[in-house]
Amino acid sequence: MSRLPATTAAHEHCQSLEDALRRLRLDGLDQLAHWGRRLAEVLPAGGRLLAAGNGGSAAQAQHLTAELVGRYRQERPAYSALSLHAETSSLTAIGNDYGFEQVFARQVAAHGRDGDVLVLLSTSGRSANLLSAAMTARATGIEVWALTGASPNPLAEAADQALCIDAASTATVQEAHLVAVHLLCEAFDAALAPSPGASAAGTADAPGAVGAVEAVVGAAPRRARATARRAR
Repeated sequence: MSRLPATTAAHEHCQSLEDALRRLRLDGLDQLAHWGRRLAEVLPAGGRLLAAGNGGSAAQAQHLTAELVGRYRQERPAYSALSLHAETSSLTAIGNDYGFEQVFARQVAAHGRDGDVLVLLSTSGRSANLLSAAMTARATGIEVWALTGASPNPLAEAADQALCIDAASTATVQEAHLVAVHLLCEAFDAALAPSPGASAAGTADAPGAVGAVEAVVGAAPRRARATARRAR
């Protein structure tokens, strides 16, 4: 029996997501584990994570900051994380006075400090307000991470590090970004927890963060990829 059109579309959607997550398993776990370890250095030392996106990506960014200010799974201290698009009075004032392109950059200049981290989410990687935020952050000494759609794209090039999801539809990219956000939180929590039998001085390089992200999506080969690019 042939499938009804709606059912066919649903199967195609699920297949697209499965393909994107398979590529994330192969290409992105080391990057996310590295980001989790880095946040475990920055946030407990008094640093801050800033995050921004537009539309659905704004919701993903706010999901990330909520997990850090609250908690992901295990009980732990609250850490400083702000979603810049959620500051509605600042957002509308800056947009009105300086233009929409500056709504995030102005807040980065206000809240960010040298050593902080800025996470920018974009399915296209071409949003002018995110590119402005990235440039402002890097000039301030803030580390910039980008979660985008397929590479190459301007935001991935503007960031210090980027994880790019190669998928045909915006919806699939956003769904994979949500998984990446959860894996980042998983890696962050794992990096905060000392490894069994490790000395206090030796926990920074423990492999727990990599193991944690693999536990969520399954064991996978870990290979360096151009989609998880570091700035030269």
